Amino acid sequence: MRSVRILIVLLAGLTLAACGSLPRDAFTASDIAGNAPHGLADVRFNATDGQAGIAFAEAARSRMERQKTFDVLAISGGGANGAYGAGILTGWTQTGDRPEFDIVTGVSTGALTAPFAFLGPDWDQRLKMAYTSPAAERILKRRGIDLLFRPGFYTTASLRRLIETYVDQPMLYAVAVEHARGRRLLIATTNLDTEETVIWDMGAIASRGDAGALKLFQDVLVASSSIPGVFPPTLIEVQGKGRRLSEMHVDGSVTTPFFVAPEALLLWTTPEQGVARPGKVRVIVNGKVGGSFGFTRGGTLSIIGRSWETMTKALVRTHLTASAAFARRNGGSLLFTAIPDRAEVDTSGLDFAAANREALFRLGRDSALDGTAWREPDAPGDPPVASTASVAAVP
Repeated sequence: MRSVRILIVLLAGLTLAACGSLPRDAFTASDIAGNAPHGLADVRFNATDGQAGIAFAEAARSRMERQKTFDVLAISGGGANGAYGAGILTGWTQTGDRPEFDIVTGVSTGALTAPFAFLGPDWDQRLKMAYTSPAAERILKRRGIDLLFRPGFYTTASLRRLIETYVDQPMLYAVAVEHARGRRLLIATTNLDTEETVIWDMGAIASRGDAGALKLFQDVLVASSSIPGVFPPTLIEVQGKGRRLSEMHVDGSVTTPFFVAPEALLLWTTPEQGVARPGKVRVIVNGKVGGSFGFTRGGTLSIIGRSWETMTKALVRTHLTASAAFARRNGGSLLFTAIPDRAEVDTSGLDFAAANREALFRLGRDSALDGTAWREPDAPGDPPVASTASVAAVP
């Protein structure tokens, strides 16, 4: 039912909004060729840009060398399931061993959680309110007749109001202070024009300190949470070659479920030995990751819906494996938490009813408190050793 529900919403949005459009002037690849648009080069880079990734890694490594440990937190997408991650963080604080993270990354609903996680336990109550307050129940606000003219089944008005309520100038100031200490808050969006994951340095945006910075900060969070077809894209104005252009950004989960490092660095190994290395990478997966039995009916919606759910889980597991390999290769380790496969809660990500959000929050908090939240990605056992007797002779 979960997969079918997701698919029905997506297909309904795509069908009903098929004739809708978001007007903007056309541009070509040559209009945006070269470096990042004017005014954005210091606050974002493409995940596949190796040079930008290495430059970021070098800055992070300089911080590693000044301290004993290095902690990274990555938070995945998952819609309403973000209440689980909020519960994990709150319960983690109550255990007394939640670290100060050197890098926090977020995608989709994880992008909404990330600033609170970055700022630490003092912001836990605001984080809980963001996910369990009545305002969150209004996020999926259907359109009226304008659905025929807009590219999304739901409007982002309620989502934007929620973000504007909690992401204000005091938060930006607090993020800027931590950025000045060398800590980093990174959010991913998907640029549909270039088919690229764009990584935004939110601390660099916050450090600008003006009204434009606040709007851009909020726009990035809205964009990262905008499921295509369900919510309309976010247009981000940039300066192209001789004219203003509007880039189309959507949910970061379109290109990555979460990230512990830019895509270009996942095969990278620190070039020097003997320096401080990442201590622990923690990943909060706002969803289930294990395969589970579910009889699939022969209807089109059931088949496509089940395939979508299977693909999504497999993608998360693949990213966990690649990220764990990256951490281990560079002297660190990776632990993750996910909603237990047997948990009896709606994990479609679209159930914003108060009871479901509260249940997800409690599940995360209790898992953190009782010590069952974190685990390593499954590793294969050693391959069997064939005995000489079992090996056929080669003529």
